[in-house]
Amino acid sequence: MSLPNAQPGPFARFAETIVFGSRPLVLIIFTLVTVAMLYFASQLKVDAGFKKQVPLQHEYMQTFQDYELEFGGANRVLVAVIAKDGDMFDQEFMKTLENVTNEVINLDSTDDARSRSLFTPNVRFIEVVEDGLSGGNVIPQTFTPNVEGFTSTPQDFADIRGNIVKANIVGRLVAKDWSGAMIWADLIPESEVNKVDYQEVANQFEAIRQKYEDENHTVHIIGFAKVVGDISDGARSVIKFFALTIAFTWLLLFLYSTSVKLASLTVVAALVSVVWMLGALKLMGFGIDPMNMLTPFLIFAIAVSHGEQMINRFRGEIFFGGLEEGTVEELRARSKDAVEPLEAARLSFRMLLIPGTVALLAGCIGFGAIMVIPIDMVRELAITATVGVALTILTDLVLLPVLLSYTRLRNLERKREFRLRQLTRFDKVWAALSKLSRPGAAAVVILIGAVVWFFAWQHGNKVMIGDAQKGVAELRPDARYNQDALLIADRFSLGVDMLNVIAEAGPSACTTSYTAMETIDRFAWHMENVEGVEQVITLPAMAKIVNAGWNDGSVRWRVLPRDPDTLRQATQSFETDSGLLNADCSAMPITIFTTDHQATTIDRVVAAVKDFREKNDAYVPGNLQVKLAAEAAENPEFTSDQVNLRLGTGNIGVAAATNEVVREKEHMMLYLLYAAVFVMCWISFRNPLAALCVLLPLVLVTELGHSLMVQLDIGMKVNTLCVVALGVGIGVDYGIYIFARMRESMLQGRTLSESYFVALKTTGIAIFYTALTLAVGVAMWIFSDLKFQADMGIMLTFMFVVNMIAAIVFLPALCRWLLRPREKDDWVPRL
Repeated sequence: MSLPNAQPGPFARFAETIVFGSRPLVLIIFTLVTVAMLYFASQLKVDAGFKKQVPLQHEYMQTFQDYELEFGGANRVLVAVIAKDGDMFDQEFMKTLENVTNEVINLDSTDDARSRSLFTPNVRFIEVVEDGLSGGNVIPQTFTPNVEGFTSTPQDFADIRGNIVKANIVGRLVAKDWSGAMIWADLIPESEVNKVDYQEVANQFEAIRQKYEDENHTVHIIGFAKVVGDISDGARSVIKFFALTIAFTWLLLFLYSTSVKLASLTVVAALVSVVWMLGALKLMGFGIDPMNMLTPFLIFAIAVSHGEQMINRFRGEIFFGGLEEGTVEELRARSKDAVEPLEAARLSFRMLLIPGTVALLAGCIGFGAIMVIPIDMVRELAITATVGVALTILTDLVLLPVLLSYTRLRNLERKREFRLRQLTRFDKVWAALSKLSRPGAAAVVILIGAVVWFFAWQHGNKVMIGDAQKGVAELRPDARYNQDALLIADRFSLGVDMLNVIAEAGPSACTTSYTAMETIDRFAWHMENVEGVEQVITLPAMAKIVNAGWNDGSVRWRVLPRDPDTLRQATQSFETDSGLLNADCSAMPITIFTTDHQATTIDRVVAAVKDFREKNDAYVPGNLQVKLAAEAAENPEFTSDQVNLRLGTGNIGVAAATNEVVREKEHMMLYLLYAAVFVMCWISFRNPLAALCVLLPLVLVTELGHSLMVQLDIGMKVNTLCVVALGVGIGVDYGIYIFARMRESMLQGRTLSESYFVALKTTGIAIFYTALTLAVGVAMWIFSDLKFQADMGIMLTFMFVVNMIAAIVFLPALCRWLLRPREKDDWVPRL
């Protein structure tokens, strides 16, 4: 970017000698490295780990990791088979359901022991008979719809319907309107040994759907693995949008420069940055996360932005032998000072190397600030963006000027005249804008900016942390996944939205501690009455049903027995594969199904859990079992009725942990980003007030961006937070472009108003085209299959354009009152 003219230092001269003293060698090295990086980039694979997307150090995720092997995690896939005629009780439907169940269980990625369906042996019923209790599989062993020659009878279906009612699984494994049934499939937990390929898992489930969905049955699939698969499929359209972005960028650069060569070289240098970044990802052992698919776009945009400044400086040298300032007559007179391409490239390199490097390093530091969010996916994004921007230093500030040194423009005189028209076409606009730097007008502009910031801040504070909408926010409402989620939520009393609160207690608490079981039972009742909770499943609730069964089924006996022997009788029939308890009954999950995973629902449910455990002394930081074991080691007679309600596994627990991390780190990340921009501008301009002039418009636009998110119902999540931060890092360039040129002019003795006019005249068109180029590129995302990409296209288009406007309007007003409040400035433009 164009920073103040100054004599180059020793490093700049040394670098110039090295680069331009061996231009062929530089091009050979860049070519070889690019070919190698292209090879590595071609081997990149989609890498979407479940644990990469969660804050593993968070309290809830510590619980998740402690009990992942015992109770499974948040990584569940639900498959619903629905009869189109609304009646599941026919042999053809049961045949399809059994086949789908077997296909799901046979997948290598699914945990057979935790899979549940009407056709799995862990789905049983209990009933009261004359001799006491009787039970069995919901689907009798004699019911074999896939065996050749078997014909079902109405009595078979009457028995199955009765067993379903006895098992109390209507709304869970069977649709409330008896139109279909569900298969639950927990994926085998990820570990160093077991790396789950989510794209492959999603493809396998999709293959099951394609195989069994027909004119009589539909298959609906939801779960994290399927989300990743659908997002990955949608992300493949990124290649198409990338091609469109390149085409539009090239076209706009051509319209700006009227040169095929200059437009093409700028795009080529930017593409080399992207290829190097992708190759570096492979070398660092990373893959491409579907949520990070947009990063190459942003690196391309940054590279084009800085490359355009190099092109701008190069044209000034070959047209006029220096910066493009002065009247038309003065510039025409200076055309005799024009230099050859090699000298123009050397001068451009010399003047932009240090300031350009400083500016890009500021971007690196700013993007590095994202790493304060303790989530692996975010840190990968931060590393990706930081490496990409760092590599842009080489491609834009070394490769591009070397390529320009070999570039001879045809019709040079015609292009010079076009450039003169460009420089004077908007003089009246620049003259009008220069009035904003007068003291009175500047005060009004600052006041307007303060008022706008205040209301934007008030409105922006309403932005929801987490998902603001039902369904998966990354996909469009009409996407198959979101339609499946709506159908399952409508037909069943549960979905994939589930929170497990782990109740820790002493060993054998479910058979020896009535107090602990009663606390868990009261907690379940408390949660059932929270808005947004559809169903709660606990061991005490099941034990009460069994206890009634031992007493002729009387509802009056549907209570928790206080006597240890009777309590043992009520709970001993439950195995660990029921998911209701662990091996020694010292941990019992309370499964809470919610209506959705909107941030408001999650916050309300989590707050209710914390409220109960605080009022009932039911929380001990850390693992209660470890503490009880230590007490028992010291005192063999020690017993405890303490219950520790630990949040929380399930996808709601993951979402709650992630939302809390975003809420905690959002402002810190932005403050670090602002601090990085401020410090690098201070270093560049050697004046903290000048750095403040550049920074404050950026802060204003960030708050306006938050307000836009509220209006568009876009929640502040890990993905949106990172993209907004990247947009902030790119948008700051506008203010730097303008102020750098103003400062250069002020150092030459001009007033602030004249310096602002000169800055707009020489840099205004470049800034406008830069903003237009970036905005058009990301605006194409609006048509993406991914709603997330479309939303971010709107957000970044807004931020690029409004950052440009804010820099042009507010920066000179701030300069007036922060830098030269007492200057007598009666300069009037000569048009």
